[in-house]
Amino acid sequence: MSKKDEGAKKAVAEDAPDQHWKLQVFYLCFYGFMTQIRPGESFITPYLLGPDKNFTEVEVTNAITPVLTYSYTAVLVPIFLLTDYLRYKPVLLLQSLSHISIWLLLILGTSVLAMQLMEFFYGITMAARIAYSSYIFSLVAPSRYQRMASYSRSSVLMGVFASSVLGQLCVTLGNVPFLTLNYVSLGFMSFGLILTLFLERPKRSLFFNRAEPACNGAAPAELDKMAKAGGEGTWRWRDAVLCRMLREVGTATKQPQLRLWSLWWVFNSAGYYLILYYVQILWNKIYPAREDRRVYNGGVDAASTLLGAVASFAAGYMKIRWTLWSELVIGAVTAFQAGLLLLMNTTANIWLCYAAYVLFRGSYQFLVPIAIFRIATSLSKELCALVFGVNTFFATVLKTIITIIVADKRGLGLSVHPQWPTCWQPSVWASGTAATSSLQSWPSPRSCTSLPRMCQRRRRAQRQAPCKPERQPCIPTVPGRAWC
Repeated sequence: MSKKDEGAKKAVAEDAPDQHWKLQVFYLCFYGFMTQIRPGESFITPYLLGPDKNFTEVEVTNAITPVLTYSYTAVLVPIFLLTDYLRYKPVLLLQSLSHISIWLLLILGTSVLAMQLMEFFYGITMAARIAYSSYIFSLVAPSRYQRMASYSRSSVLMGVFASSVLGQLCVTLGNVPFLTLNYVSLGFMSFGLILTLFLERPKRSLFFNRAEPACNGAAPAELDKMAKAGGEGTWRWRDAVLCRMLREVGTATKQPQLRLWSLWWVFNSAGYYLILYYVQILWNKIYPAREDRRVYNGGVDAASTLLGAVASFAAGYMKIRWTLWSELVIGAVTAFQAGLLLLMNTTANIWLCYAAYVLFRGSYQFLVPIAIFRIATSLSKELCALVFGVNTFFATVLKTIITIIVADKRGLGLSVHPQWPTCWQPSVWASGTAATSSLQSWPSPRSCTSLPRMCQRRRRAQRQAPCKPERQPCIPTVPGRAWC
C-alpha cells in the first residue's frame, strides 16, 4: 500500500471522532430547541383563573404557586448531585417525564391538590435544567467550551421565543382556546421524551465520573490535584473532594469581585424568578381579559426573550475595567430595575406594565453573562461550577423564605399587589446595597497604576523561587494563575 493511501486512511480516522462530536452537539441543540416548544406555558395563569378550571385568585396566588418555590428548593441539591453521578441522561429523562406530568395534570386535574402536584413537577423540571446546560461540556474539549455554551444557550432562547410567538399567534389570530394549547404542549413534550431516549450517555462527568488524568504533560485539573493532595492514609469525610472544594470556595469568597457578583447573583436572581412566577397574576389583576384572544402574554414573553438574548450578546462586547466599574454598573442597573418594578406595581395601564416587564428581563439578562465572566475568570472549572451551584442554592433559599412569609396562606397570605413592594423590591434593593457597600474597596489611582508593576515583580519572584510541594502541600485557590 502506498504512503499516500495510508495517509488518506489516517486522515479519515482522525476526522471521524471530530464529525461525531459535531453531530452530538447539533442533536443536543436541536433537543434543547424542541423541548422549549410549550405554547401553552405563557397562558397557564389565565387558564387556571378562566372558565376551564375556575380557580380563584387567592387559590392561585397563595396555595398553588408557592409550591413551585418549595419544590425547587427541595430537589435542587439532590438533582445537582445526581446529574453528575448518573451522567446527565437519566436526569434529562426525569425532566421529560416531569414535563409530560405537568401538562397531563393541567388538562385532567380539577382540584387545588392536583395543581400543587403540577407545580411540584414544574420545580423538578427547573432544577433539572442543570443537566442540559452541563451536558454539552462532556462532549467537547475545554478549548471549545465558550462557543458550545453559546450554541446551547442560543438554541434554548430560540425555542422559548418560537414557543411564545406560536402561542400568541394561535390565541390572537387563530382564536385557539387555552385547553387546545395545552394539548399541543403535551404533544411537543412527548416528542421531547423520544428525543431524550436517543441522547448518548457521556462516559465522564465533572465530579464523580472523571476520566483518568492524561500523562502527556497536560496540566491536571483542580479535582485531580485535590485527590492527590489528600495523600495516603486513613480516609476522613473532611478529605472528600467535595468538602475540600467547599473549603476552597470559602477561601475564594475573600476576593472582592467574586463576593460582589455572588451577592448580586443571590439577591437579584431570587427577585427575578419570583417576579416570573407571579407576573401573570399581576397582569390578570390589571387587565382581566374577557376573551382569550385579548391576552397577550405570549407576545410579551417573546419580546422579553428576544431583548434578553440581544442584551446578553451585547454584554459580551463590553470592554471596561470591571474591577473599577462593577459597583457602578450594578448600582445603575439595579436602580433601573427597582424603578421598573415600582412602575409595574402602580400602573393601571397593561401595556405600560408589559413594557416595564420586558425591560426588566432584558436588564437582568444583560448582567448575567457579565456575572458569569467575572466569577469564572478567577476560578478553575470545577470551583466555578460549585460557586454557581452555591449561589443558586442560596438564592433558592431566599426565595423560599420570602414565599413562606409573604405569599403562603400559612404566612401573611398577601395578594399580588401588596407582595410587590414588600417582597420583590427589597430583594433588588439588597443587591444594590451590596454593590454600594463595595465602593469602599475601590483602589486608589496610585494603586491602579502600580498594580501591573506588582504583578511583574510577583511573577519574577515565582520564576526565581518556585514553590516546593513537599513544603506547601495546600492547593492554591487559582491554580496556574497569578493573583493579579
